[in-house]
Amino acid sequence: MSDSTHRPVRVRFAPSPTGSLHIGGLRTALFGWLFARHYDGTFILRIEDTDQKRFDPTALATLTEALRWAGLMWDEGPEIGGEYGPYVQSERLEHYQKWAHWLVDHGKAYRCYCTSERIKEVNEQKQARKEPPGYDRFCRSLTPDQIAEREAQGLPFVIRMKMPLDGKTVVQDMIRGDVEFENSTQQDMVLLKSDGFPTYHLAYVVDDHLMAISHTMRAVEWLPSFPLHAQIWQALDWEMPIHMHLPVLLNPNGKGKISKRKPPMDKYGNAIPVLVHDFMDGGYLPEAVINFLSNIGWAFGDDREIFTMQEAIERFDGTRINPANSAFPVEKLEWLNGLYIRDLPTEELARRLRPFLEQAGLTIDEDRLLKVTPLIQERIKTLSEAAAMVGFIFSGEIQLGPQTLIQKKMDREGTIRALRAAHDALASLPDFAHDIQEPAMRALAEELGLKAGQLFGTLRQAVTGQTISPPLFETMEILGRDLCLTRIEAAASLLDSVS
Repeated sequence: MSDSTHRPVRVRFAPSPTGSLHIGGLRTALFGWLFARHYDGTFILRIEDTDQKRFDPTALATLTEALRWAGLMWDEGPEIGGEYGPYVQSERLEHYQKWAHWLVDHGKAYRCYCTSERIKEVNEQKQARKEPPGYDRFCRSLTPDQIAEREAQGLPFVIRMKMPLDGKTVVQDMIRGDVEFENSTQQDMVLLKSDGFPTYHLAYVVDDHLMAISHTMRAVEWLPSFPLHAQIWQALDWEMPIHMHLPVLLNPNGKGKISKRKPPMDKYGNAIPVLVHDFMDGGYLPEAVINFLSNIGWAFGDDREIFTMQEAIERFDGTRINPANSAFPVEKLEWLNGLYIRDLPTEELARRLRPFLEQAGLTIDEDRLLKVTPLIQERIKTLSEAAAMVGFIFSGEIQLGPQTLIQKKMDREGTIRALRAAHDALASLPDFAHDIQEPAMRALAEELGLKAGQLFGTLRQAVTGQTISPPLFETMEILGRDLCLTRIEAAASLLDSVS
């Protein structure tokens, strides 16, 4: 692939720091990272912060945290540096200003002095005539004297690209092949704003050139602007990188782009996470998320859905990227995340569970955590589910409701009798191992004339405060005899106090 451009592969991810990283942005970064790694190339992080109105000063740290969590480390960029820096566009303004004025001086662009009020009026008139909106190129035909007059008055201006008025612009996309655009439908877009900041159209071209980018990966939303960009590349007489316009992620129902402003809902009416930090906070494993995203818009082949990133790197040459937009099957991610959780060694899963348990306000005993982890490993799909499932193990007190202690076809007196009989039987066991407890409790249930499920359900409520828990007797072994007996007695006393 690198031979086609006669230069080393250099791919950049260039997000705007306007908030938390969107999951679609992470997919763009992933594809660029895989492509660069496949060709032993360079993956660059560049921050496009020239839209000062939307700039969020906290977003850069959030963005780099998300990339690090996903394992997509960059080779050049903020916090790392590199010979093509700086890698933040607001620190590169002189480059954009230089080349914008160069385009004017060489007749490829022009200064536009029109006010926002005039442009608004032009668009209103076009709307009344049922014409497409857009600038009417008034300043493109100004004479030298008219330009000098405006300059003498010190009028603010923007710089607009002078697009061809007829013919076609043919652009080549690695994923989509040749794409044709009628020049008559194109606008003379702004390249440099009156405050000296560039628009995306100019800034990305200048930066991709000065940073020797070989392949430009970006969302397909930029495809309509591609003829403008191609004209800028041509006007500057620079070699254009190979472009790949990636398909967008659609809502799970396949309708509409997945958006952080209007998050989609699942079939239960719950908002589906769309920001990377939502997945981080939701207890998804980065390796599962990355494997999942790799499968949206790209195919590993061999009908495989689960693979390592090293395996993906070996195959990711860009040829199997699907140009069609793809739905975001979030239910598949939960399934995949569960598989990755089950494959983790106990110690590693415990390490990853700990922060989620601590965030729930629990004080973690390391020995208990290591013991309980295998009991829930097959039961959870996300790390965040663990707190609700095993919080009682790390909490000194549990909340009991009298009615939840009483099982079907049991009454209060029978439940109290069963709890106190279980207390005495458990207290007398020679060993509190789970395989000693269970036979004893089954025998007790038969002695009391109860079904095993009735006694076990009452015990589960008494020692965990929950109707659902990890395996009962393994859990009681972890809690220890003293704590279990204390909780069973407390449950019996609670029922005894209720008339």
